[in-house]
Amino acid sequence: MKYLSLLFLALCVTFASAQNVTIVRDAHAPRAQFGAEKLSEIAKAKGFKVVFADKAPKKSKDKVIIIGEKGTDFWKQNSKNAKIDDSQLTKKEGFQISTQKNIIYIEGTDASGALYGALELANRIKEEGKIPSEVAIQDSPEMVLRGTCIGMQKTTYLGGRGVYEYPYTPESFPWFYDKDLWIKYLDMMVENRMNSLYLWNGHPFASLVKLKEYPFAVEVSDETFKKNEEVFKFLTVEANKRGIWVIQMFYNIILSKPFADHYNLKTQERERVITPLIADYTKKSITAFIEKYPNVGLLVCLGEAMNTVEDDVNWFTNTILPGVQDGLKALGKTEEPPIILRSHDTDAPAVMAKALPLYKNLYTMSKYTGESLTTYTPGGPWGETHKQLSSLGSIHIENVHILANLEPFRYGSPDFIQKTVKAMHNIHGANALHLYPQASYWDWPYTADKTKTGERLMEMDRDWIWYKAWARYAWDSKRDRTQEIGYWDNQFAKKYGTDSEAGKNILEAYEQIGEIAPKTLRRFGITEGNRQTLLLGMFESQLVNPAKWRVYPGFHESCGPVGELLLEYAKKEWNHEAHIGETPTQIIKEIVQHGKIAVEAIDKATPAVAKEKDEFNRLKNDVYCYNAFANCFSEKVEAALLVLRYSYSNDITDLDKAVPHLEKALEYYEELVKLTKDTYLYANSMQTAQRRIPIGGDDGFNKTWTELLPHYERELANFKRNISLLKEAKNGKIKQKVVAPWKTANVTMLSPKSNSYAVKEGTKVYGTPISELIKVAPELKNLKGISFVEDQQNTEGTTLKFKNNTPVKLVVGYFNSDQKRFLLPPSLETNAAGNEMGEAEVILANAMNLKELPRVNIHTYTFKAGENQLNLGKGRVLILGFIDANQKIEPRDVGFIDAGEKEAVDWLFY
Repeated sequence: MKYLSLLFLALCVTFASAQNVTIVRDAHAPRAQFGAEKLSEIAKAKGFKVVFADKAPKKSKDKVIIIGEKGTDFWKQNSKNAKIDDSQLTKKEGFQISTQKNIIYIEGTDASGALYGALELANRIKEEGKIPSEVAIQDSPEMVLRGTCIGMQKTTYLGGRGVYEYPYTPESFPWFYDKDLWIKYLDMMVENRMNSLYLWNGHPFASLVKLKEYPFAVEVSDETFKKNEEVFKFLTVEANKRGIWVIQMFYNIILSKPFADHYNLKTQERERVITPLIADYTKKSITAFIEKYPNVGLLVCLGEAMNTVEDDVNWFTNTILPGVQDGLKALGKTEEPPIILRSHDTDAPAVMAKALPLYKNLYTMSKYTGESLTTYTPGGPWGETHKQLSSLGSIHIENVHILANLEPFRYGSPDFIQKTVKAMHNIHGANALHLYPQASYWDWPYTADKTKTGERLMEMDRDWIWYKAWARYAWDSKRDRTQEIGYWDNQFAKKYGTDSEAGKNILEAYEQIGEIAPKTLRRFGITEGNRQTLLLGMFESQLVNPAKWRVYPGFHESCGPVGELLLEYAKKEWNHEAHIGETPTQIIKEIVQHGKIAVEAIDKATPAVAKEKDEFNRLKNDVYCYNAFANCFSEKVEAALLVLRYSYSNDITDLDKAVPHLEKALEYYEELVKLTKDTYLYANSMQTAQRRIPIGGDDGFNKTWTELLPHYERELANFKRNISLLKEAKNGKIKQKVVAPWKTANVTMLSPKSNSYAVKEGTKVYGTPISELIKVAPELKNLKGISFVEDQQNTEGTTLKFKNNTPVKLVVGYFNSDQKRFLLPPSLETNAAGNEMGEAEVILANAMNLKELPRVNIHTYTFKAGENQLNLGKGRVLILGFIDANQKIEPRDVGFIDAGEKEAVDWLFY
């Protein structure tokens, strides 16, 4: 009884001494109201009694907090008795907080500034446990837009549909209809002062609007359509409260499937011709969207599903912009909603030059360094694109896109991220950020983590540091580095219940692993995009002969500091030439050291962890994974250098020396398999045929380290076997096995009605001396090519129509040249639908030599039985005939190279 009396007395004292706080805000200003509510939540949690008021009390002994927007009647009325100098409060979303007697004034330059000021004071109260008696703060963001994106997309294709084609339905996106999830995500955004949310989808309009002219175009049921309307309205209202601008992204030209089926069209086609019907449908879709959701912005991707820059300009200026303008006219509005033009796979400066005279409120966007994170010293041709766009006078947005080299492990190096944001400002001249999820973009809202209970982790929770770090430096990239170390030490200490020393070690682990994937990809990768999942490793054949895998043009020059690639380094070593910049041997030493330091740091922190132990152990496991990866990759590079040395020395002892390195690499990979077997569902969230490196991801296979291990074991076994065969050969040359010609297939050509030619030495494929075949791979020697006039291919492109009774593959020869007169081969970096028929793979590299034309790589396109059509773009390309699709064909480098070129040695691993 005695203890109860004491407790009652203590409670009485607490309530008697609780301080009253009056929060004055404009109840009709959604953002100020939201800020006031958040401020009230924190104040109440700290023991204050909070009341709201619409105007400042005339006399009050209690604390008063006034929140308002500069220049409004509300602010003038409620601050008229104060002496506030707000002459410096001019920047968008800026705010200042000041005190006079018992009143705290929170003044925003605009509605968002008032919101952010309220949140800033709430954070101070939360940290200090009291309302500050004196406060003088003025702040504003560096970047105008600071946003995240969510993919309305899936890890695999929907049945009967292509890439990006995902209607908004409860079956595909159950989370989209979860309002509590949206509130949680939007709260995370506003907590990090992010102000834009992008929803990515190929053709969202058929899920959100109905057209009286095309009622059959809707892709969802009436019930789902109503749900979509409700959720979209809810989302935009809740986002607006938090100062967040919702932006709907779409690709061009993609049609709704019911619309396409109705008119016997394809939903998307790279070589599509713009027709009045397609333009009318798209324009009316945009008009209806603007009428219905006037406060939602649009992000336009002209590339991928369109082919030429001329089409891009035409489509943007004659279809998209008029569609928006017609929507505004229907509403009786003149204020233009912002439209963002994505520079991907188009000439954005050329498009903007034609568009700006027609529409002023335009933004531009470009990927920071592609679809990965590689450097904070960007440059090269991609850097020039950013500079061009940022000089146009409109806001230029940096898109931190996909992060294919970081999946699936945790990433959150504050130092790397801060330096990257500085580079966006100082090198590219950009002033806005568009941030993808750190991992599992195609599987949002979940991560790839496999838990003991089977429960899926939420990406926004797991990757909290990813969002916090990017948002923190997008707001202010110039923060003092020493102070930042202390800030992040404290963040980790609070999260995991440790002392500051352990927090410092956790930060150290994050910083060290933060360098491993970026450095590895920029020096050894084939591409910066989805086509490559770096953390699954690379084959030796890809390291010693990357050209066969089509290195993405501009990648290495744009995605890192000046340096040497593996082949360049090996050649210089053999010739005893001086090296330049960042070298392969430097990088493998550095990533091994990064892994070692990270493991030591995370191990030191472990005993002090008192909170969130399961999550800490998952982080620790990721650190171990990065360490195993770094050691494995380092050994593979050491082996590759010795193999490349052999290509000059012809000394088999160089190959013998490479074997222990490959064996050691396999041991580290086995360690990686053990570390991930029970902790990860997959490495990469895009589980389709678009992924080709290290190996094809067709039908969702080869997405785990366990699946890749047998392939790497086979690689080592092949290498040892070929070394033995070399030693047995009398002249040091392995007798190559006889390669049989491919089995041809009969088709009925419907058009063009052209002559055919025998694919053999001496044939002039264009009827000109320079097009005479000098060397032809034996696989091709039974084929009958289809004759074309070269100038016609340059001006009109190449179209084939044919009928086949059985599945066939069309054999196509692409000239190994980037000159405009030659058709470029399929590129998954710029055309996500570029492997629907298996055409992205080089089947035979260096397979044909012509007298005075570039050498030729062979690709194949697979067609089911029936009547088929193939449209290729403008430029010379060889149509070499049809083969039976069911036969097994072995990809290889035939080796028909030019004089002075080095023969590839990747055959050692096959």
